[in-house]
Amino acid sequence: MVLKDQEFKWWRREYAEHRGVWPMYEDFSVFLRLVWNHLGLPEPTPVQLDIADFLQHGPRRGIIMGFRGVGKSYITSAFVCWNLLRDPDMAIMVVSASKIRSDDFSTFTKRLIAEMSVLRHLQAAPGQRDSNIAFDVGPAKAKHSPSVKSVGITGQLTGSRANLIVADDIEVPGNAETQNMRDKIAELVKEFDSILIPGGRIMYLGTPQTEQSLYNKLHARGYESSIWPSEVPDEEYYDRLKPKLAKFVHEKIEAGIGFGEPLDPKRFDKEDLQERKLSYGRSGYALQFLLDTSLSDADRYPLRLKDLIVMPLDSKKGPTSVAWGPKPSGLYHDLHTPGLDGDAFYRPAFTDERFADYTGSVMFVDPSGRGTDETCWCVTKMLLATVFCTLLRADKRGYEDEVLQRIAKDAKDQNVNLILVEENFGQGMFERLLMPHLRAIGHKCAVENVRSSKMKEARIADTLEPIMNQHRLVIAEQVVIEDDEQVAGYTPDKATQYRLFHQMTRLTREKGALAHDDRLDALAGSVAHWVEAMARDAQEAAEKLYEKDFDADMKAHFRNQVHQVKYHTKPRRKSRKRGFASLGRR
Repeated sequence: MVLKDQEFKWWRREYAEHRGVWPMYEDFSVFLRLVWNHLGLPEPTPVQLDIADFLQHGPRRGIIMGFRGVGKSYITSAFVCWNLLRDPDMAIMVVSASKIRSDDFSTFTKRLIAEMSVLRHLQAAPGQRDSNIAFDVGPAKAKHSPSVKSVGITGQLTGSRANLIVADDIEVPGNAETQNMRDKIAELVKEFDSILIPGGRIMYLGTPQTEQSLYNKLHARGYESSIWPSEVPDEEYYDRLKPKLAKFVHEKIEAGIGFGEPLDPKRFDKEDLQERKLSYGRSGYALQFLLDTSLSDADRYPLRLKDLIVMPLDSKKGPTSVAWGPKPSGLYHDLHTPGLDGDAFYRPAFTDERFADYTGSVMFVDPSGRGTDETCWCVTKMLLATVFCTLLRADKRGYEDEVLQRIAKDAKDQNVNLILVEENFGQGMFERLLMPHLRAIGHKCAVENVRSSKMKEARIADTLEPIMNQHRLVIAEQVVIEDDEQVAGYTPDKATQYRLFHQMTRLTREKGALAHDDRLDALAGSVAHWVEAMARDAQEAAEKLYEKDFDADMKAHFRNQVHQVKYHTKPRRKSRKRGFASLGRR
């Protein structure tokens, strides 16, 4: 129930007269309860109150890492109002990944000032700045910097001054997926030190978006973290991140709350968290809800972009020789590279000028019905023990005629000899749906169903890791470009999950490691055909070599036998001649 003005005045007068202290003024958690009451929200949860305590009593340079949906921004917006209530001359800057996001923060703060009885005296007076992106509070003295200013991380930071800088979600999927982007953000935030007034505070709010999160790098710059995961962490997680975990988490563990139990059940109960875990995938959930970036350990991820060779490819002919070599001069700067630290796309170190026809062309189709999964098809070709990926496409329309027609057209354009269909769709129904479209465009090729009982994550890793480690997988430059184009209509967080090369670099051998793996599964299925063929070729070569060695050994053996016969018989003939001659002379 919202307090009326007269009730609030009475409440304030009672505490001031009888206790000598106004709790709302001294204790931010009390003020936060009033804000929640004004917004019609339930009582702040224990986790939210612990975040409020960290904001009030925490370090001058701090990082609040809370799980998605905990209410970090709302709490900090109330904290801004509380600071202006205590000291109207403060200058506060709000920085976000985008100008829109930071403007939303300042607009919400301004509305609280206008709507809450205890804050209305802070509204801008005539002649003061009074916009949603920069405004003054009424009692503030004249100064160059506004009381509250919002700006995007790539906006005009220089020239401002602030007692408190709130960096609210400056790391998002759109600006943290490539190493260049991450490096740029890490450099931009250094400007905060030139903005901050001596004695001021910098407070980051966020959820890590990548394993190489900026928030991990800030510790080397003197920042202290406080982490609130969505559930009580297991023993391994607890031992690894113990110094960074919030005191509330330590209290829960000391109280005997079991691992995996929700840390804030009023916000997300166990069933809700389980649904989100299935949606995000194991690694995505670890980032967004457990705030665990330990998966950045490269050993957990067997597939790396730098092991690939990326170059323009023709659909009919390929280079007879291509050499891998990740030279700085061969680094792609203009392609989207969602790899881990130091991982990127590289051009070949050497390409033979001679080109030859591919010895075979295979398409693998991973069908899906309507839903969140994609129907994906990938074309790979073989030439001199090197696999060339010339096409990979995806479509969320399942098995509609337009999708089937495009698959058939791509098979014809790529001169595909064999189409492999993963048999997880209607017991061969997809094959029967596709065949009429192949006949309609006049393309003859074999269509076979394939099935695998092995766990998908392990199967993909076991297929791609050896051939990538040997640098025998070449990816067409156009495949990388189209991988981005085909997620243009997705939301930023979903676009990340659907990209082929994000799936590739985040794959582990754990079940459910990826929320979506359709594109990577199509690539692995197509490559698997050639891996088996190369294994057969290697076995045949070994058998031929064995036969050749056996023939050589037999010939050597016979030559030796003939030599031995000659060696033993020749002396006897000479002795006989000498014997007859001696008898004749006698």
